[in-house]
Amino acid sequence: MNPLASETPYRIDDIDRVLTPALVIYPQIVDANIQNTIRLLGGDPNRWRPHVKTAKLEYVMQRIFEHGVKQCKCSTTLELKTACDAGAKDVLLAYAVVGVNALRVRELAKQYGGVRMSVLVENVTQAQAWAGSTLGIFVDINPGMNRTGVAQERVDEILHVARSIHGAGLEFRGLHYYDGHMTAADMEERQTLAHSGYNHVLEIVAALEQAGIHVEEVITSGTPAFPAAAAYWPFESNTFIHRVSPGTVVYMDCTSLAQFPEDAGYRPAALIVSTVVSHPAIHHITCDAGHKAVSADAGVPTCAVVGRLDLIPRKPSEEHLPIEVPAGTELPPIGETLYLVPRHVCPTVNNFDYAVLVSNNRIIEVKQVTARGHEPPLLD
Repeated sequence: MNPLASETPYRIDDIDRVLTPALVIYPQIVDANIQNTIRLLGGDPNRWRPHVKTAKLEYVMQRIFEHGVKQCKCSTTLELKTACDAGAKDVLLAYAVVGVNALRVRELAKQYGGVRMSVLVENVTQAQAWAGSTLGIFVDINPGMNRTGVAQERVDEILHVARSIHGAGLEFRGLHYYDGHMTAADMEERQTLAHSGYNHVLEIVAALEQAGIHVEEVITSGTPAFPAAAAYWPFESNTFIHRVSPGTVVYMDCTSLAQFPEDAGYRPAALIVSTVVSHPAIHHITCDAGHKAVSADAGVPTCAVVGRLDLIPRKPSEEHLPIEVPAGTELPPIGETLYLVPRHVCPTVNNFDYAVLVSNNRIIEVKQVTARGHEPPLLD
């Protein structure tokens, strides 16, 4: 059954207490999604290094770690700090920081001395900039996404960077290979493309090991490529630990649900509750979930209406979300609550200062979205 077909599991009985639009998180579904991810990894939480840019809340990060996951990755210094506060034992800042940002990471490494902390580099200059620190270093590989990293075909350059890490007296930990562009709708096609990339990874590992440089860990795969990585058996029979890094699976969204078969077991765990505020035209309504609430970065429609998949969200403005209502179907009255599943949940969560926690259709608590945005901009 389509997990978006019924709003019953998501309905909030005491919704009249909630100012909308509001971010709502369902902890029991979060736990189920965490457990499902670990199950797909053969029951081994050590194979998952979740990207906590999605989780954002220290409360949710704690729930991940309580399931036996001890490592994660993040994108900002605020996420790094929040993950450490939440109990992470091993955190990778998977973003190439330089200048003052790098100084802040050094401060955090000293502040959280009991956490194994690592960073990414893609050239010798970046590697040497971390000299004198206790940080571990991963070499960032570009799998063709062309966002960051050394091109996967440039094995000699990767070797040169790895040697420079040792030369700077730093700890070389392994390779970071984020293949987030592996989003083909057909799972077989996606797996074929992803596995071709993983073959490159193994060639790089072999070259490093032959040069006397041990690879401790290889990190691949956000949410779209996660099933392909889990099915790549050579990762399970090697000298390194292989970890995947999907983060969206904790909450899920419309995009990720479409990338998994319906029987994969995932359900949306983070929704936006919104209120119908206008009937501006025939067959049209407007609710208060513009792009300041539900992120529009992934395109239109920005979301789906749980229990009313016949409603078609159109292009939002800052505060307004116009929705088309097909002729002959019921028009939601002004004042009615709509439960929206974002197309892209990660930046949607980042739109909110607080999250309402709901269990058994009742509000149980309000939590701060701890890692929203960034730290204060001036370094003391």
